[in-house]
Amino acid sequence: MHVTYAKVSEWAKHNSFGKTWRLERMKQFLALVKPPVGAKIIDLGGHLPMWQWFDHDFEVTLVNLPGSYKSTGKFGQYTFMEGDATNLSENFADKSFDVVFSNSVIEHVGDESKQVDFASEVIRLAKGYWVQTPSNYWPIEPHTGVIGYWLLPKFVQENLQKSWEKELPVWTEMVKSTTVLSKKRMRELFPDSKLYVERKFLLEKSYATYKPFEAE
Repeated sequence: MHVTYAKVSEWAKHNSFGKTWRLERMKQFLALVKPPVGAKIIDLGGHLPMWQWFDHDFEVTLVNLPGSYKSTGKFGQYTFMEGDATNLSENFADKSFDVVFSNSVIEHVGDESKQVDFASEVIRLAKGYWVQTPSNYWPIEPHTGVIGYWLLPKFVQENLQKSWEKELPVWTEMVKSTTVLSKKRMRELFPDSKLYVERKFLLEKSYATYKPFEAE
């Protein structure tokens, strides 16, 4: 069952409502963060199609872990680079960008100390930012397809993981290393931010902490 779910969830990222919902999220990002014309944007854990779904004149740098790209470098208005989003100090000076964008990544960077490192880099790198993460109150947990997965007792989660491990080892490892964040935790990590709550069918699907871009 979960082999099918893993394939379907990957397909849904690029098709039908999956694409529509992500495009709506991008529209909220543009409206709330207000990146300037020709903005330099760094996308931590970036997914190129999200930027190709609408017209813009931004210079976008997409950062992903080593091995994520066949080729790195600058291609038109997009730059692809490999790196660890929790520490890019050797790559970029403070405020090298106008805006940091991150979609469903902070829950994957590691434990709480890694989340602190990630948040510190977001704040350091740009004047404005948008950091989105899934809500654990969305009925169908997006990583696993299990209803209320993060609300289940730990031993139940572990038993489910063992049942998935043989057929989906890489996917199961991703689930194991995912750490969901509450709205309270996001506010702690980004104390100067505002909060946007994304709702679908009147239910809380995700939330983003953001800081609008302000020119000096």
